[in-house]
Formats: sequence, C-alpha cells, structure tokens
Amino acid sequence: MSDVRVPILMYHAVATDPNDATRALSVTPEAFAEQMAVLADRGLTPVTTAELAACWRSGRALPERPVLITFDDGYEGVHRHALPVLAKHGFPATLFVSTGWIQGPYDTGGGLDTMLDWDQVRELAAAGVEIGGHSHSHPQLDHVSDATLRFELIHCKEILADQLGSVPASFAYPYGYSSRRVRQAVRETGYAQALAVGNGLARRAQGPYALRRVTVRRSTGTDEFERVVEGRAIARTFARDRALTKGYAVVRRTRQARRLASRLAA
Repeated sequence: MSDVRVPILMYHAVATDPNDATRALSVTPEAFAEQMAVLADRGLTPVTTAELAACWRSGRALPERPVLITFDDGYEGVHRHALPVLAKHGFPATLFVSTGWIQGPYDTGGGLDTMLDWDQVRELAAAGVEIGGHSHSHPQLDHVSDATLRFELIHCKEILADQLGSVPASFAYPYGYSSRRVRQAVRETGYAQALAVGNGLARRAQGPYALRRVTVRRSTGTDEFERVVEGRAIARTFARDRALTKGYAVVRRTRQARRLASRLAA
C-alpha cells in the first residue's frame, strides 16, 4: 500500500481554439480523447481525489493500476468536450473550481477564457465528476494575508456547498503553491485532502495535503503521455519544469521579503 505510486493527471482547458492565456496548458478535444483511450487500452482505473485519499487514509486497497483525471479552474470545454469522452469510458474525474471564475452570481470577471456556468458544473457533478475547491479568485495563497487566505478558502467552500448541495472534500492549490500555513488553513476549513503540482507521482507518504500531480499540456505527445501514466522517466520528462519551478521559487521568496520589509518600514 505505502509503495503505490499514482499518476494524478492535471488538465486545464480542453479546447480547439483557446486564447493565448490558456493555450500552453490546454489540450485539444482530439488529444484528450486519445489520452483517455490510452488509459482504457492499458487497463488503468481512474478514481476521484476523494477515493484515492480515503483509501490511503483507511488502508483500504486501491483498484488495480489507479490513475486520477483532474481539471483546474473550470473551463467550459470540460463540459463540452471532456465530459462526453469520460462518459464513453465510464471514467470518474475531479474538477477543481475557482468559484469567482464561474459564470453566474459570484463571477469576479477573472476567468482566463470561456468558463463553465453553474448549471454545467451541476451537470458534471451529476455525471460523477467530483467537484473540489480551487479558491475563489485564484490567488497565490502562500502570499496573501491570513484574513484573505481564510476568505478564499471559506467563500469557495460555501459557494460550492450552496450551488451543489454538498460540501466539497478536496482542494487544489492555485498555481500549485502552498506552505505550512496554507496547508493548515485548508485542513482547518474542512477539506480532507489537497493536491499540489510538483510534476511527480503521488505517494501516500506525501500526506493528504501535498499530493503531487503531473501536467498534461498542448505539447504533450502520445509517447510522453504513455510514459507518464506508466510512471516511466518522470524526472527526465519534467526536468525543465522542475528547474523553472526552483528558479521561480527564489524570485517569489525575494519578492515576498521585499513586501514584508516595505510593510515593516511603513
């Protein structure tokens, strides 16, 4: 049980002609259909985020060759293009929603492309897609104040509960960024598990609030996708991503230190 390594696939937009803001992290409908066929042909078993975490928490056995299919933000193509393919294969998935980006009464106007509306989110939930939280306005949660952090987590959870009639159990950190303070706040808000990025396979030892995912993007070819879902050459596949992440982490820490120094000097 403790040695099982699970690929958690991280998708964003599924679109034929996405805008520039979402293109790099999007996939075409055709690519998504082909990737789901790969999972089916190779005998992988998709589960939801809540199911994976519950098995690891309780010690129950996972199904044979588990994999997770996750979507961030709430782009309209998840309903238009991804849902029919998931239904064809009988695959569950998890959609992490930034509630302030969904079309409707709470829309802040921050969505990066055409976003879902609440009827579509409910239809996804009714079709077996787990709906999780992804904050309200999609900030870098490790760089906001305690008050803003609590608002982002609680407001997101309350809106989802109101719109769907059930409390979300899972959360995904916007941009993948978290800290001990953020993870503690997510736990205190009542989320039972949370996903980061990290571009590595998920393991029970990572703990329920720091499970890693692997990025699927427009440039992900069939060979690379097959390697990722089989857990082969993960470090080599994402070496550039990891180097960029480490470099940007230094930049983010420097900016945060400057902001703190400015506040103390004021």
